[in-house]
Amino acid sequence: MYQAMSSLGLASESPFKGRPKLSPAPPGTSVLILGAGIAGMVAAYELQAAGYKVQILEYNARPGGRNWTLRGGDAYTELGGFHQQCQFDDGQYVNPGPWRLPYHHHGILHYCKVLRVALEPFVQVNHNAYLHGEKAFGGKPQRYRHIAADYRGHVAELLAQCAQQRRLDDKVSGEDRERLLESLREWGALDAQNRYVAGKLSSNRRGYERDPGGGLSARPQPSVPLSLDDVLDSGLWAMLTAGDNYEMQTTLLQPVGGMGRIGEAFAHALGPIIRYRAKVVDIHQDEHAVHVTCEDASRPGSTFTAQADWCVNTIPLSILSQIPMNVGQPMADAIAAVPYAAAVKIGLQFKRRFWEEDEHIYGGISYTDLPITNISYPSYGFHGRKGVLLGAYMFGLNAMEFTAMPPDQRVRLAVEYGSRIHPQYAREFENGISVAWHRSPFTMGCFGLWSEASRTAHYDDLCQIDGRIVLAGEHASYIPAWQEGAVTSAIDAITRLHQRIISPGAAA
Repeated sequence: MYQAMSSLGLASESPFKGRPKLSPAPPGTSVLILGAGIAGMVAAYELQAAGYKVQILEYNARPGGRNWTLRGGDAYTELGGFHQQCQFDDGQYVNPGPWRLPYHHHGILHYCKVLRVALEPFVQVNHNAYLHGEKAFGGKPQRYRHIAADYRGHVAELLAQCAQQRRLDDKVSGEDRERLLESLREWGALDAQNRYVAGKLSSNRRGYERDPGGGLSARPQPSVPLSLDDVLDSGLWAMLTAGDNYEMQTTLLQPVGGMGRIGEAFAHALGPIIRYRAKVVDIHQDEHAVHVTCEDASRPGSTFTAQADWCVNTIPLSILSQIPMNVGQPMADAIAAVPYAAAVKIGLQFKRRFWEEDEHIYGGISYTDLPITNISYPSYGFHGRKGVLLGAYMFGLNAMEFTAMPPDQRVRLAVEYGSRIHPQYAREFENGISVAWHRSPFTMGCFGLWSEASRTAHYDDLCQIDGRIVLAGEHASYIPAWQEGAVTSAIDAITRLHQRIISPGAAA
């Protein structure tokens, strides 16, 4: 998946260079913002600071959009009428949407700093977590460090043999050959004969059979590496690269108390300009204003109309495509051209933190070829009494299959699959909650899934200002599925909109 995204230019450093420098707004100019997700609230925060009269209309009864944390006492009803009540203990949570912040996503990190959202490390790679394949090693999970060290060690040995046999002479000089051999010994933990074998060097990477200690039991016992054939046949080497990918490289961060703290902090700063439980059902613009009709969920059956001079529309395209809006054909075609990715997340609370107590796993992610795809261990609350695992994070066909199930069945299957990696699941499980993003009434999908062809044909049309309306959100960015895409899209949109307002002849 990551390689596919990279090929579309989606894995890149954020272009954020600081808050937009907007000149004072023309007195009395108003902007209506649709959606109190990250894009909408960034737009509101900066437009209000420039002196615009701003109002946000938000479908949910909370801020944040996909910036969302489920905690004990929260309730969630998905499409189809399935209702879930989160039963997590105090201090426990799961993030159904974004769950980590890369160090190079400068925009979202900047607003965390400005809004005083406390951050803590998010553990992406844990060498003591597991890699698991149903057909690998009889279905027995393997420690990440075993596969990582043995794969690298065997590859280093093979390269060293080629270099020693002078089979690389057309690639490296004699002097460079010696440097290469030295680097391979260091990189692959090879012995003086350039072999990857059981001993102190390899055990210092993959771990010991018996760790060094004190007293009469101090003497360590080296572990025995897996054979190259077994490592290659297992296919587990394919799961080693996630932490090497640019957007997953250390250091990653998370807000203390859940990702939703960012949306909550924005809402606190913006105050009463957000009107919640406002379902947009019609958007109409004319030469003078934008008129938006909403259903008022706090008063079933009633509607109201909001009006402003301009509009920043951050509604996900999966929803926006179903709302009447009089824009030009190029923007309408662009809105209709972007499907949304299927994804499912499942949070599972357990009576005790067995992954720490029994298996010494503190944060990080275990990967599997089971439908649940991975298990993420909390990077907070270490040595607490209870804990919540992200028991599944699925995309594609697996996500579609789970989306078709009722939430309680999804949770049961996540426990069943997870038990193949952690046998403690069944006896320690307490409760769980599931979010299938195609059943989310405010997004009907996880994120905008551009193809190279659709981006070439429609991306610029999507981002152009159409009359008095401009779109923003992760779907209007080259960083989809990340909050940074929402931040940078919002800043770009309001900067261009501001120029249009103060210089009516400015380009869109």
